[in-house]
Amino acid sequence: MPASNPLYNFLVTVVIFFYKEEEKMLNKLTVDDIQVQGKRVLCRCDFNVPLKDGVITDENRLVAALPTINKLISEGGKVILCSHLGKPKGEPKPELSLAPVAVRLSELLGKEVKFAADDTVVGENAKAAIAEMKDGDVILLENTRYRIEETKNGEAFSQELASICDVFVNDAFGTAHRAHCSNVGVAALAPVAAVGYLMNKEIDFLGNAVNNPVRPFVAILGGAKVADKLNVISNLLEKCDTLIIGGGMAYTFLKAKGYEIGTSLVDDEKVDYCKEMMAKAEQLGKNLLLPIDTVVTDSFPNPIDAEIPVSTVDSDSIPADKMGMDIGEKTQKLFADAVKTAKTVVWNGPMGVFENPILAKGTIAVAKALAETDATTIIGGGDSAAAVNQLGFGDKMTHISTGGGASLEFLEGKELPGIVAANDK
Repeated sequence: MPASNPLYNFLVTVVIFFYKEEEKMLNKLTVDDIQVQGKRVLCRCDFNVPLKDGVITDENRLVAALPTINKLISEGGKVILCSHLGKPKGEPKPELSLAPVAVRLSELLGKEVKFAADDTVVGENAKAAIAEMKDGDVILLENTRYRIEETKNGEAFSQELASICDVFVNDAFGTAHRAHCSNVGVAALAPVAAVGYLMNKEIDFLGNAVNNPVRPFVAILGGAKVADKLNVISNLLEKCDTLIIGGGMAYTFLKAKGYEIGTSLVDDEKVDYCKEMMAKAEQLGKNLLLPIDTVVTDSFPNPIDAEIPVSTVDSDSIPADKMGMDIGEKTQKLFADAVKTAKTVVWNGPMGVFENPILAKGTIAVAKALAETDATTIIGGGDSAAAVNQLGFGDKMTHISTGGGASLEFLEGKELPGIVAANDK
């Protein structure tokens, strides 16, 4: 086709546009592109780990941060780590101190991580510790949310953070959807702002899965409420070949089909939206799979892991006094068969009340199907990531996202402030 042909020129323009858009989202400066020898490197990590009596009960986020930290150490950087923990809401709370994280990181890294105990985060104690650093040393600052300005992206705190670094590295995907001082404000003020290995991995896997998937592309959505995933459903319908809906949100779709759903969880305000999404799937020629049978019980288990009597009914025949709690065996097979055909699978949200062994079978079946496939399997953080790890399938997945809310917003097609803030290559 000659270059003077208008159609040819149009197609070239379109291709270049989409290439640049993808490059803009994915092509960020990384730790492999920067020099840190002798420089103060402020590295934002996600150390928002669960604590019980001062002991870390799940250290996956610490382990996920190690490659970036080790890289900065080996390159001779003066590594200053920072993170939030919980919601202290702008005031020091001893139970939300990062001191236990420094202890465990020291063990994981095999070298001392000095904790800068400073309730103002970047106060005199922290500055003194930083001034004494030698190349390869590591310091951990106190909880960034001890400062009320943190979550408001206040300029003063952002400047304080920037004042202690020559290079900023963001490796906290879990907060990438928030514009805070320690991920966005400081990035705008630091001489260099790059992303760490974990952040880059999240961008590559989630970005490519949604924007350039190897097909067939199957997306699985679960969890409680349709309202939590409105834009995700719509965006994924445009991207995937098959969309599977399970978990509590499925009952709003079933009600939209005119089925009796008993006392199951329902979002009545979103019934019409579900009808629109089913119509959209049909219009786009996409497969939208809903549960065909349902595990029901009399009421929600209390406590959540209590032993309860259950039965299985067809999804169009849920008794008026019963509550849907999990997908049944026929649905487990339906969903597993869909996964078997896939080359790319993204999963966000459990299929039922997975915290209860009796009601975890649907989630286990889906996790098992993903573990057995040769497809690229990406778990979108949050409860689905917790479920996969708790059920022992974590090492069978291609990638498990460390960000619940961030991965959801990424799947919506949104630009995440924490990623946008990093320098482009």
